[in-house]
Amino acid sequence: MDFKLEVAKKISEQVDMELEKVLDLIEIPPQSNMGDYAFPCFQLAKIMRKPPHMIAKELAEKFVGDNILEKAEAAGGYLNFFINKAEYMKYTINDVLEKGMNYGKQAGNEDKTVLVEFSSPNIAKPFHVGHMFNTVIGSAIEKVFRHLGYNTQRLNHIGDYGTQFGKLISAYKRWGNEEVINKDPINELLKIYVRFHEEAEKDSSLEKEGRMYFRQLEDNDSEAVAIWQKFKDLSLREFKELYRVLNIEFDSYNGESFYSDKMPEIIEMLYAKELLVESEGARIVDLSEFNLPPCLVIKSDGATIYVTRDLAAALYRKRAYDFYKNIYVVGGTQALHFKQVFSIMKLLGYDWADDCVHVGTALVKFADKKLSTRKGDVIFAKDVIEEAEEKTLEVIESKNPNLANKELVAKQVGIGAIIYTFLKNSRVRDVVFSWEESLSFEGESGPYVQYSYVRGNSILNKAGDYNKDPDLSVLTSEDEFNLVKLLGSIDDVLREAAERFEPFVVTRYATDLAKAYNKFYNSHHILNAEEKVKDARLALTRAVCVVLKISLGILGMETPESM
Repeated sequence: MDFKLEVAKKISEQVDMELEKVLDLIEIPPQSNMGDYAFPCFQLAKIMRKPPHMIAKELAEKFVGDNILEKAEAAGGYLNFFINKAEYMKYTINDVLEKGMNYGKQAGNEDKTVLVEFSSPNIAKPFHVGHMFNTVIGSAIEKVFRHLGYNTQRLNHIGDYGTQFGKLISAYKRWGNEEVINKDPINELLKIYVRFHEEAEKDSSLEKEGRMYFRQLEDNDSEAVAIWQKFKDLSLREFKELYRVLNIEFDSYNGESFYSDKMPEIIEMLYAKELLVESEGARIVDLSEFNLPPCLVIKSDGATIYVTRDLAAALYRKRAYDFYKNIYVVGGTQALHFKQVFSIMKLLGYDWADDCVHVGTALVKFADKKLSTRKGDVIFAKDVIEEAEEKTLEVIESKNPNLANKELVAKQVGIGAIIYTFLKNSRVRDVVFSWEESLSFEGESGPYVQYSYVRGNSILNKAGDYNKDPDLSVLTSEDEFNLVKLLGSIDDVLREAAERFEPFVVTRYATDLAKAYNKFYNSHHILNAEEKVKDARLALTRAVCVVLKISLGILGMETPESM
């Protein structure tokens, strides 16, 4: 039973407003003494032609207490609802325990396919913490939609096409050492790529040579293609190992090159619709009707750019998946690019362009540095993960030296600390990474939330045999009720996270739940309580552990059994 929905139904029966609209208007009051749900009557004032406070007062008199509602009170222009606490707690705890890891999952979305493109690193370049930030955000967004019952597809649009590969082929043929590259491919390819740019500053003919090799690649020259394929295979091997460590999987690795043979159709469509305009030898699309600058599609030398490939990719995805949403989790600096791509699709007559969404991400700053591949000034994700595990192991050695499976726990907590830090705030806010904050076992941190789960799990293990079907009416404290209210709000949390494409909503929820459980734990006896109360509080603890595990799982964090 969704208590918020039931309250909305009661309101809808009394006023001339659709249920969905009522649901959207219902708020959670800032203080518990103001009720559990609040309905603002200001919009009704226009319909009923009465002051909001009078409408609230009249409506309050029409609601009587039952198994859902305890009472309704008018407060200014708001109608505040107090739910039946005993029934709510009983229903919510039992609902969590019956559904287990399926708690919060929703039916009705199975036929809607949501595509989430994320990670998308460039081959032959290092996977830095900026890529990791994007990967973690995209994975969490996909998991939110999956938990809401959508059919999700995880797409990794690998950057495996472009003029930079001509430069890299040139660098490889000049300075590449086969044996050294095979041992440490990404590092070595980065070195020769950086060297190419350094040498090109002294010798401009190198840029011309790079363009020549890219043309060979476009013309399917066997040697150029073989070298490019080698770069791709070596890079994917390293990327997939990193994804394995992060417990992230993809359904497709179709990169930019996959869409090369699909571009001519897009170009033909643009010509047929007379959308391509000549400009200084190049071909552009005028987007002034969207208040956007013109979009370059074909360069003056006849080469296409990645806009064309993104147009081809969008069309391919609609045909292949018939998506409900096509989400691109890509850096915020690409906002204009995606506005142009979606606008061109509209000009081509595709209304589903409105179902394409660019979810922008900010930057990761580490030791006051931004991330740049060209100059080799880059912080590898692999190094950050290794350092996280090492530092976490040091903390474990000092706090709990006899802990079993220390290395495994250090991995779970270390990686969890990074993920939590990335997802702690809105994706559009820059992350300033600090080991001290990330690995803290107090406040808003991954280890704090994970430890809250471990604490609850430890109590359940110590409890041994207990009544698994207790009398939950003995849970009467405000701390217990507030905890159960949090458990019951997961639907709203996931819906908000999906609507805003913001995983931090789930992070905040998991943190609030952990804080509420620790407050309850520190204020009330559990194992030493009277038998009936003990059993009920153990049931509550089980429910909290289930929901913490679900929440952390959506974020991509593991739940250690001990810490």
